Amino acid sequence: MTELLGYLGSALVVVSLTMRSLLRLRIISLAGSATFLVYGLLIESWPIVITNAAIAVINLWYLRIEYLVRRSGHGDLGVSRIRVDSPFLVDFVRYHLDDIRRFQPDFDRLPATDEDERHVALLLTRDGLPAGLVLGRRDGDALWIELDYVLREHRDSRLGSWLYGTGAQVFREMGARVLKAEALTVTHDRYLARMGFADDPDDTGYALAL
Repeated sequence: MTELLGYLGSALVVVSLTMRSLLRLRIISLAGSATFLVYGLLIESWPIVITNAAIAVINLWYLRIEYLVRRSGHGDLGVSRIRVDSPFLVDFVRYHLDDIRRFQPDFDRLPATDEDERHVALLLTRDGLPAGLVLGRRDGDALWIELDYVLREHRDSRLGSWLYGTGAQVFREMGARVLKAEALTVTHDRYLARMGFADDPDDTGYALAL
């Protein structure tokens, strides 16, 4: 049984290294280090105990920061307007296009120009670094969300719930009074429901009043 505990700890550490999500990596790594800590105590190996106790403390520290920020609802997350034809945005979309189409298979490309100002691009950030992208199209006082994408490693970091909650002020400043969206995949459909979108009584798809 002791040996099996060691194998379990090893498996959890290996699995944690395959996680793209930083939150999941921390949680699984914590479970692995805790298992190895017990294993080290059982075989009376103090190097294993000390090393994994230190790893567990480090993981707990970062998880504490993560959940404190979750409760505060602000701090590490942000949003910035960016031109839809900016070179950075073009490269960002081109690089992540395959992953984007897993959730929104109808997405083709960025608008060719920003001259009519109907198109809106919002760069989502975490800790000051790019973490996602929202593309929208103005239609009166409505804003159609044509793309809502977050990088894999940040899909547990509350970006969506923050943007459509506390961060929704950015939409109001554009003059939008309602957000509209359509879902072509089950995953995207569930995501919109979690974000507070409901069936649109005036149109197809979903709507979220601001």
